[in-house]
Amino acid sequence: MAGHSQFKNIMHRKGAKDAKRAKLFTKLAREITVAAKLGMPDPAYNARLRTAIADAKAESLPRENIERAIKKATGADQENYEEVRYEGMGPGGVALIVEALTNNRNRTATEVRTAFGKHGGTMGATGSAAHNFQRIGAIHYAKTAGSDDKVMEAAIEAGADDVQSGAGGHDILCAPDSLHAVQKALEAALGPSETAKLEWRPTVTVDVSFEKAQELMELIEVLDDDDDVQRVIGNYEISEEVMARLGG
Repeated sequence: MAGHSQFKNIMHRKGAKDAKRAKLFTKLAREITVAAKLGMPDPAYNARLRTAIADAKAESLPRENIERAIKKATGADQENYEEVRYEGMGPGGVALIVEALTNNRNRTATEVRTAFGKHGGTMGATGSAAHNFQRIGAIHYAKTAGSDDKVMEAAIEAGADDVQSGAGGHDILCAPDSLHAVQKALEAALGPSETAKLEWRPTVTVDVSFEKAQELMELIEVLDDDDDVQRVIGNYEISEEVMARLGG
């Protein structure tokens, strides 16, 4: 009986993991479709599409799924998804930004508001959380793209605002409106980047206690699990001690 119970538990966990992966694949494919629809369906001329494909490959999305998602952008049966941003405060006073791709604004807004309400948070108006973040363009190159000095020189010439080089590679930051121009200039000097995208980076962070961290992680998990939600960004800091207690 114990063995049978253990088998059922293993199969349940495997089923939950497979379902989560399938949901992730759907979100990655949707981002590819939207990126291809908003720009050109060729990643060589579409920075957002190139980034979406790179993200999909990093999660092992099959090549045929990627190709299907690109073709879907130019097909007659394409769904009209729009980008929507929601903002709110989570447990512990953490500011959260929720980015979504949806074909039904009312449905998504209701689901996001319900998630906030049930897990110790409050959904606010546009701008209620964004002031805790800076919107930036972020371009990433592998360490092999060049020496720190070479990348720094190329970034200055391209009109970037900052460069952060380390063991993980080179991150070149710029104003959101300059992302495309800076990326093109960098490509001439360093070759194609690994990723180029707009990001939200916290200007101030909040230390979260163990109790609030538990609530916060539950809220973020519920939001991430929503079919329409693409990403959740927060300005929280969780200490190593708290992470250990959370099992992370």
